[in-house]
Amino acid sequence: MTAMPAETAFFDTSYLVRLYLEDAGFASVREYAESRAAICAAWHAQAEVVTALHRAFRERGLDPESYQAARRQFSADREAGLFVWLPLDEAVRERLERVLDSAPKHAFLRAADGLHLACAAENGFAEVFSHDRHFLAAAPLFGLQGRDLISLPA
Repeated sequence: MTAMPAETAFFDTSYLVRLYLEDAGFASVREYAESRAAICAAWHAQAEVVTALHRAFRERGLDPESYQAARRQFSADREAGLFVWLPLDEAVRERLERVLDSAPKHAFLRAADGLHLACAAENGFAEVFSHDRHFLAAAPLFGLQGRDLISLPA
């Protein structure tokens, strides 16, 4: 495992979605993404992004035109190679299982977050970006620093 270049960033789905929806803190996420040479994510984030876009359409009143525009833009960005989709291979699964074997009883780790975090660790990242409190709290289990660029009013 080699460290990823400093000009790359690992985003979880909560950050990837902010590239397409104007959720809280989206401007900070977009500005940071534009400053990086590459945005990396675990392969399964592709499914999470499209389902998150649909959820915004279903639950938050995103109008049909905006939903379709966001879906088309995400597809175009994928095809243009704007993201590096990291594979979920045996090494990622094994890392996840090793972390769980040594995690304290109180550790809270959802399956998708575990895949993201194990993938980032296996690919040499030192930090991961998210706005999800559970994801950020679990990052140290994988030897990762969780970062959130979004500052929201208290």
